[in-house]
Amino acid sequence: MIPFHEHEPGWKDWLRNRLASDLPGERAHDPLRAVPIYEQRLRFTFDTPPKPGAVLLLLCGNPDDLWFPLIKRTETGGVHSGQISFPGGRTEAGEVAVETALREAEEEIGIDKTEVEVIGQLSSFHVIPSHYLVDPIVGVWKGSAEPIFHPDSREVASVFRASVRELVADEAIRQSEITVRGHRIQAPHFTLHGEMVWGATAMMLNEFRALLRKELT
Repeated sequence: MIPFHEHEPGWKDWLRNRLASDLPGERAHDPLRAVPIYEQRLRFTFDTPPKPGAVLLLLCGNPDDLWFPLIKRTETGGVHSGQISFPGGRTEAGEVAVETALREAEEEIGIDKTEVEVIGQLSSFHVIPSHYLVDPIVGVWKGSAEPIFHPDSREVASVFRASVRELVADEAIRQSEITVRGHRIQAPHFTLHGEMVWGATAMMLNEFRALLRKELT
């Protein structure tokens, strides 16, 4: 259920307009929120504002076969170690979100950031475990050839292609019980390229999915 073929060759403009419209935000995030089993929903309080950050959802390929890179983070013992995510990270002093997303993608997966056309962004998202306020930037690869990834081995265990067609399929959202740091959790998720994508990344992806499927707007 990808509407791009209806708008070819103007699919990027169609998507740019969707991203510039009223975004569903939490209405799209909440259905993919993981919750503890047999425990009260955890409540977090913070004494400081969230740290600013940005990630890049980079669309590659063509309207009939669109995909985007996701990374599996290395096992470092940190709060997000070993998880699936977009390339991205903390905003440095003097940066805006777009600059952060492009710089981090260049550093983490080795793309040439000058070959990315930014077309908009999704709703800002508070990643509670690490207390980041993340801006998900949406870009399109404009290089004449497909990107070649050179992952930073310190942070990235692997890079894989996630299919937009898989993301927007009717039965794309699945449910699993997982154990995270000793807690049993009910985790709505996507399975993309055989990988379980849950948590903050899945919640942000569900907003993108809703835009493509013309839902919640």
